[in-house]
Amino acid sequence: MTSVYSYLRFSDARQSIGDSAARQMQYAARWAAEHGMQLDDKLSMRDEGLSAYHQQHVKTGALGVFLRAIAEGRIVPGSVLIVEGLDRLSRAEPVLAQAQLSQIITAGITVVTASDGKTYTRESLRTQPMDLVYSLLIMIRAHEESATKSRRVSAALIRQVEGWQAGTYRGPIRAGHDPAYLSWDAQAGCWAVDPVRAAAVRRMIELYRLGLGSTHIVRRLLEEGLSPTGGVMPPSHIYRIIRSRALYGDRELVLDGQAHVLSGYYPALMTRVEWDELQLLAEERSGVSRRVRGELPHMLTGSGIARCGYCGSALAGQHMYKRRKPGELLADGYRRLLCSGKTMQVQCPRPGSCSVAPVERAIMRYCSDQIQLDDLLRGTDTSGADRAQLAKLRASSADRQRQIDRLTAALAQDDGAAPLAVLRQIRALEAEQQRDQAESERLERALAASAAGTLTHDQAAEWAALAEAAVERHDFDARVRAREMIATTFAGITVYHHGLVEPDTGAIDILLRTRSGVTRSLTIDRRTGDRRVQITRQRPPTSPAG
Repeated sequence: MTSVYSYLRFSDARQSIGDSAARQMQYAARWAAEHGMQLDDKLSMRDEGLSAYHQQHVKTGALGVFLRAIAEGRIVPGSVLIVEGLDRLSRAEPVLAQAQLSQIITAGITVVTASDGKTYTRESLRTQPMDLVYSLLIMIRAHEESATKSRRVSAALIRQVEGWQAGTYRGPIRAGHDPAYLSWDAQAGCWAVDPVRAAAVRRMIELYRLGLGSTHIVRRLLEEGLSPTGGVMPPSHIYRIIRSRALYGDRELVLDGQAHVLSGYYPALMTRVEWDELQLLAEERSGVSRRVRGELPHMLTGSGIARCGYCGSALAGQHMYKRRKPGELLADGYRRLLCSGKTMQVQCPRPGSCSVAPVERAIMRYCSDQIQLDDLLRGTDTSGADRAQLAKLRASSADRQRQIDRLTAALAQDDGAAPLAVLRQIRALEAEQQRDQAESERLERALAASAAGTLTHDQAAEWAALAEAAVERHDFDARVRAREMIATTFAGITVYHHGLVEPDTGAIDILLRTRSGVTRSLTIDRRTGDRRVQITRQRPPTSPAG
């Protein structure tokens, strides 16, 4: 028996209140019974709160799933789709709306509109082409109604934004989504902070600073009974929260392509300085894997900075859990650091492995000494270059804004239609402005962090505390934090697991390279990780790749 599908859509979920949905479902059931067909209740579709003007119901809603099912041949020809009206299917530009209707009809599916009882099939449109014109007129009217409403809403929102910036309006601006830990208290006329959800956000940021990845953060929050949104949160949502200006109280709105910043719109969960530091941390992590695997996180491997000194291949970590004695920590010898050259089909002149414990121990101890840590991190001051780059960006931004202003003024004096080439030029200039603005903000954060002074005694003390907890006690959180500190401090760690001299003296040589370009070398005992007096190199190493 041929299936009948029903599709309901409300751009505002509040429209579903009442008997409209029930009336449409009854019409669909009655139509199916009158034509000897069966209404498929399992695949009857509802898109509540999804806009047809912005195509949300196609991008993320049930109609999009139905259209994909048609394209994949899972909806058989002869099936029937019942909608209240063609404007329920789409309010997009008429050419796009017509294409969606054509996709359904040309697949052999009949479209029935409950509002006027009309039926659209490929055969009916061939014999009665005026129905095609009629459908197009309905779509044109629906799009114009939505476009007019959108312009009115945008104009009202812009007035509210301007009122907020001028200090004459202090109500809520209903556009986009507000943070889930806030709600508008109409009686008090201000935002109210949900203390439980706000605590979850603070804990989430704490775990992020610790070095955990998004999946582990979500898992930890669930274990602790916390949720920033009050429900299940996808891991990707964490990065959106961390990047949000709402954390320090500002709100950024984009209306009609123009960005507006409302300072102090929300209650702040942190200061601007703290937020800038968080953004700097996020930028340092960008493009570097922070995935933590297993019960004993690797501190040196997995982030792309540890390399074999003999062939330049990445180093891999291996934990031999099966050899661990019951009730004991995994012995140092069963935590290995391996050259991946063989796996990557690279001929390493000194293949093999060593225990990772002495390497971890040596690096953590080295950074626990305040003098040595200062020497590492103060090595190259890049603030001068950053200031020069920032000045250059600001100058080019000002020049570009003058170009935009001139083009805009010229268009305002011309009564005719704006030339497409000029509009494209303005869009290109605006895109360049946005890129420069993002880079300027990054440099400003870096300079602010540098001016604040990131080197303190507490930093060396943290390395010392982690050396004990992470390396000796195998504490999970301590190892994750140590992994994060190593990855943000060093751009490269090159390990010569058989040393740099011949014959083998039982030493490991390590070359440390910080993100500021400082290099330091360590010679350590292969078993204990204790520093040795560095021996004059008898055989210079081959330059490692990467």
